[in-house]
Amino acid sequence: MTASPDAAPFDLPGYAHIYSGKVRDLYAPLGDDGAPRSDQLLLVASDRISAYDYVLATPIPDKGAVLTQMSLWWFEQLADLVPHHVISTDVPPAVAGRAVLVERLAMLPVECVARAYLTGGGLAEYQADRTVSGVALPEGLADGSRLPAPIFTPSTKAPIGEHDQPLPYEGVVAEIGETLAARVRDLTVAILARGNEIATERGIILADTKVEFGLRGLAIDGEEDVAAAVRSRGADAEIVLADEVLTPDSSRFWPAESWEPGRAQPSYDKQYVRDWLTSSASGWSKSSGEAPPALPDDVVEQTRAKYVEAYERLTGRTFTPF
Repeated sequence: MTASPDAAPFDLPGYAHIYSGKVRDLYAPLGDDGAPRSDQLLLVASDRISAYDYVLATPIPDKGAVLTQMSLWWFEQLADLVPHHVISTDVPPAVAGRAVLVERLAMLPVECVARAYLTGGGLAEYQADRTVSGVALPEGLADGSRLPAPIFTPSTKAPIGEHDQPLPYEGVVAEIGETLAARVRDLTVAILARGNEIATERGIILADTKVEFGLRGLAIDGEEDVAAAVRSRGADAEIVLADEVLTPDSSRFWPAESWEPGRAQPSYDKQYVRDWLTSSASGWSKSSGEAPPALPDDVVEQTRAKYVEAYERLTGRTFTPF
């Protein structure tokens, strides 16, 4: 299953469906003239889950609500670092709890990633040449090792069905200009550091995270290239945190009590799904070119439980399905 820009998962009177990505659906509120507004979006988090660049056929119940509520909580914790895009949580009943009304921003055309620990794709890069996204790291690090300091390891923003590729810092400068590149680098690292300050008090390690930024007040003509507009007029624009933040879909969460460098870490994120897909139990191979199989009930239940546990452990709140 792949997301289609023509698919409209929800029938929402007063809103026009704009786009469906891997796990989110975008709608624009209709103005008094019946036309979609250009300044706002309804961001709906579905229960879809993606892995290895595929949108899986099996949803994870309540996932969208968990991620939305967790992002709202984190936006509050990060408000003194960077403004966020949320306007209101007053949304249509059909998407209550899983949707927010947000500003429509000029989104930066790069993925902003920060790492505090070495694992995943960063580990593979490190093993090849002792760097991650061009950042040199010391010898002797292993899977799960804490880095000397958090690092900025951006990537390209690939279309659906394609894989984000590591992007050296110079590539970010080329995409959005030197001033903006430095600002988003520092903000991304600061968000991960703040997240870890809070999470470690609750027994959770944030190994890495991906965040999305947009620019407030940068008008872009429909024919204008976004990256060109950002480079030419975006240096002094206000940076706004968008999409989701510090959730199990955008970050790696590890239980602090079981952290042990030198092996794969237990996690609260969708690694549980990835591990099943690459196990003999799934009968699927990443190199097959075929879509992954449906998830069995026990994997769905365990994955949902991981997401809910992460939310409750971090926020101190009890998750209530909508």
